Amino acid sequence: MSSRARALAVCTALVLALLVTVALAPLPYSVAYPGMTANVLGEDKGKPVITITGAETRRTSGELRMTSIVATGPDASVRLPDIVRGWFHTDEAVMPREAVYPVGNNTEEIAEHNAKQMKESQDTATAAALGQLNKSEKDIKVKLSLADVGGPSAGLMFALGIVDKLDGDGAGHDLTGGRTIAGTGTISAGGKVGAVGGVPLKTQAARRDGASVFLVPRKECADARAELPNGMRLIPVSTLDGAVDALKALRTGGKVPSC
Repeated sequence: MSSRARALAVCTALVLALLVTVALAPLPYSVAYPGMTANVLGEDKGKPVITITGAETRRTSGELRMTSIVATGPDASVRLPDIVRGWFHTDEAVMPREAVYPVGNNTEEIAEHNAKQMKESQDTATAAALGQLNKSEKDIKVKLSLADVGGPSAGLMFALGIVDKLDGDGAGHDLTGGRTIAGTGTISAGGKVGAVGGVPLKTQAARRDGASVFLVPRKECADARAELPNGMRLIPVSTLDGAVDALKALRTGGKVPSC
């Protein structure tokens, strides 16, 4: 074998070794999938998701479903083949690990952080809903119970659930109009809806669980449209007031915002 051929063989072997190393090496990414959904107007593990004391509540029909994603854990090894597969599957998304787990270095720290965010989300959802109805938190107490879910992204749906149980559309009708409506979005105490991420996976989870309408933070319309399931209608929202108005219009056949 000539020296040139030997050099080429060595280089080829080195390149192959490098490719194998890259393919097998853990990478700083997580793979996410459509997660569970839960009807905030119903029960979770035998307990009402929303319990209200200090005010009369309504019997509701239809569903308001919060949505979620699940992802490989912070300690999981995600390798190049996993990432490539995720690019070609609509029910998977490859996300930078720090985008999925911005706080904490292990499962325990992340679970604690997510539980804290969920509690804060429940508090702001209560404040936003009661503020929207001009009711006082001193007189009305709201307890929210949803197991195995963390983070702030259910805030909008919690707030809508409280509004529906207390006031419906204000004219004796349910906000849902009897439909199964899903959505996502953070909520501030003042009623502003914020972006959350993972929307394409959440629309798939919603459609899987029977929803035909999805409330999406307005800034995430493009993401939601990218892989929208057949039969799913998107309604963009930026405030709790806007979400309530959109659902009223949907029930009555009025003009409903669209992405």
